[in-house]
Amino acid sequence: MSTTTTITQTNEVLTLSTLSTGIAARLASRSNRYTKSTSGLAPSYLQANLIILPSKYAADFRDLCARNPVPCPLIAESSVPGDFSILKSYLPSVSDCKIASSLDLRTDCPRFNVYQDSKLAKEGIPDIVSQWTSDHVAFLIGCSYSFESALVRAGFPPRHALLDRNVPMYRTNIPLNPAGAFIGGTYVVSMRPYKKKDIKAIRAITRRYLPTHGECVAWGWEAVEKLGIKNIDLPQWGDAPLTMDGRPLGEMLGDEENVPLFWGCGVTPQEAVMRAELEGVVMAHAPGHMLVLDCLEEEVLK
Repeated sequence: MSTTTTITQTNEVLTLSTLSTGIAARLASRSNRYTKSTSGLAPSYLQANLIILPSKYAADFRDLCARNPVPCPLIAESSVPGDFSILKSYLPSVSDCKIASSLDLRTDCPRFNVYQDSKLAKEGIPDIVSQWTSDHVAFLIGCSYSFESALVRAGFPPRHALLDRNVPMYRTNIPLNPAGAFIGGTYVVSMRPYKKKDIKAIRAITRRYLPTHGECVAWGWEAVEKLGIKNIDLPQWGDAPLTMDGRPLGEMLGDEENVPLFWGCGVTPQEAVMRAELEGVVMAHAPGHMLVLDCLEEEVLK
């Protein structure tokens, strides 16, 4: 197994503005100097959701991704079981060696979750070194944070980033196509509110980012009920959405200046794990705390 670069841990807490590359973000997470959501971190660098499974579920998980490419766009996996430092890329334009250098999947997200027999056992921990075994296989799923830079450049910065909050994520009633052990799962979606007049432009910008969820799957206030979301102010993951003046988004029901848009979300595999009743230890990024890669967002454009 490859060794990885280490850096000296300090008490310095880094901010979005001080981390401008993928490797800088990973090393800061590794040393526990960066512990927040990665939204807006290292602009223009691709971000990924991470899920790590016992090897006996690896083939079923690949099938799950193939059958559900919108919420589960598979972009890479461990080169071999047990390897936490070398990835095999599924991105046609990104070679294995260019996706992430000096990598340690056990430490390089700001925070992690651990599941034991499909139940959440540890939440928001700084590393998974003690849980990792030679039998684990890591998978990287595209992340919607990876089109947020394009939204910013076009003058549509996501509100959660402006307010220094985590994007809200919701469990929906959209069923996943089952695959092997993964039965009964549903889509998880992330939500970003925008003005009604801007929805067409937002859809066009994100449509090109197919390996990172692509275009929104639903939009409009009527979509909240259609997706089975009981209360938009109570997301299952992330922070509750707010207006720019700090009011709960739900108070703006029907307002054309605050329209919810929903995208497929890479927390979907974690939801699928909890529904599938898998045996053993499964690990994942804590929602909103992604793995930042070395390849650029523009390299995945379709």
